[in-house]
Amino acid sequence: MGVVVGGVILDESVLLASNSPQHENPSLQPVADSLLRKLRHSKIPTGISYDVGLSDDKVSLLKRLATLYSFDCFILNASSIDDAKNEIMLAWGDTGGSILYVVSDKKKEFFLKLSNCSWLIVVLRSLGQESADVTEGGSSCENSSMIFINKLEELPSTVCHINRKATGNSVVTVGYVMKPSREEDFAKRGAFPLYPTQNGLIFMPLTFELPLSPQLQEADIVLHKATDEIKSIELKSRTNFSNRIVYTSGMQDLQRYLEDHPDCCVIDSFNNIYPVLDRLEIQEILLRLEDLKTEGRSTIRGPHFLKVDSFKEPDLLQRLSEAKLSLPSIVKPQVACGVANAHNMAIIFRNEDFKDLSVPLPAVVQEYVDHSSTLYKFYVLGEKVFYAVKKSTPNADILMKLSESSGLEPLVFDSLKSLPTAKEDQHYGDGNCSKATNSCVDLDLVIDAANWLRGVLDLTIFGFDVVIQEGTCDHVIVDVNYLPSFKEVPDDIAIPAFWEAIKKKFELKRSK
Repeated sequence: MGVVVGGVILDESVLLASNSPQHENPSLQPVADSLLRKLRHSKIPTGISYDVGLSDDKVSLLKRLATLYSFDCFILNASSIDDAKNEIMLAWGDTGGSILYVVSDKKKEFFLKLSNCSWLIVVLRSLGQESADVTEGGSSCENSSMIFINKLEELPSTVCHINRKATGNSVVTVGYVMKPSREEDFAKRGAFPLYPTQNGLIFMPLTFELPLSPQLQEADIVLHKATDEIKSIELKSRTNFSNRIVYTSGMQDLQRYLEDHPDCCVIDSFNNIYPVLDRLEIQEILLRLEDLKTEGRSTIRGPHFLKVDSFKEPDLLQRLSEAKLSLPSIVKPQVACGVANAHNMAIIFRNEDFKDLSVPLPAVVQEYVDHSSTLYKFYVLGEKVFYAVKKSTPNADILMKLSESSGLEPLVFDSLKSLPTAKEDQHYGDGNCSKATNSCVDLDLVIDAANWLRGVLDLTIFGFDVVIQEGTCDHVIVDVNYLPSFKEVPDDIAIPAFWEAIKKKFELKRSK
């Protein structure tokens, strides 16, 4: 058992690019921004240090960084170690752990002096000095207070390794990978701490910039958003869906690793997320909600739908009628996510407008449900279900009035950016009742459907959208998605539930 990392100090030698021409403004190492973003939301106090002899323009850059990321700045050199330690103590107080000082091997004489001051020293090897010797945590450890790393990207996993070693084997490490913007969204809400959560999880970012296998050997659980790493999807063939997706090389490496290590706990299996990538398959799954129908309760169902391979099919109107589809209808690409045009949609008001529609094919034509601009977003985090109420698209008659000025041309939009909605604030809970529809959502009914979907899809964390049809009070599930942000749910409720769902999945996997 050791000491957890109570604070991180990054020496200027690991942040500033060393090969900038003298006449140019100073610049950062290419990976510095990514590292600083991770540390900003780690809840570990972080500072930047520099020597008194550093040029004014470099000091100015470092101070701007410190301000941007809410870090502290400290002057640190061989003659000011004690002063710097006092200044750090005043700024951070008792951190409950050891200070981790990250420095380049070019400052060897300096960091050797620091090794006697009870700090943990992480030394970044210079280009050409990298070592192939790798121990636990992806780092080559030469003594108890000094750790050598080859790349700055190794620092987060090094911190995780130190914290896990200090807190014991009961801690579970979650290796996670997703696009930077999504990671930032989760991290700033406290979802990915580098030290143990109250239920014993440490979150370690995985990076495709380093060999993946050593990183994964440190992880007990893998949490991924594979759809962030899709290059293309081919839906024209009838082969297995997994054979129609082309991932980035890094995600392919992860997929192969998980296939070769079936005992690894993953949230969630690649095979299990495929249905939510295909709007047609999800619609067909939702047809089976018929099994939940109970006399005396509202109906929960998917919308009426039809797959279309060409908008110029001669019998398209007949097929639409047979599918119980009337105008207006909403047209969506069959591919639900992972590619640039997956959210390019259109609302159609006239039959003749199908032939020139620009929605990517194959497409799914879906029933447009009048729902008084009220959308219920449900989030399933393990065994817990949460919901939020948001404003949505208006009823058909209002949409048609909005489109009359353009001759009732199709309303084309990107559902992530330009969805036409009413101008009212979203809210969480709201007593289970929507004022807009003047009817209450049947939470028991939707929770039954959530549990049913969890069993059918075998997903740990997913979301789905429900609208309540005017007149019939049918609860219609219009969208299902994997690993949503659930940002409409308050963080103090959602994040612990997120951690609990992950931990329970691990415990269930381990018990089998």
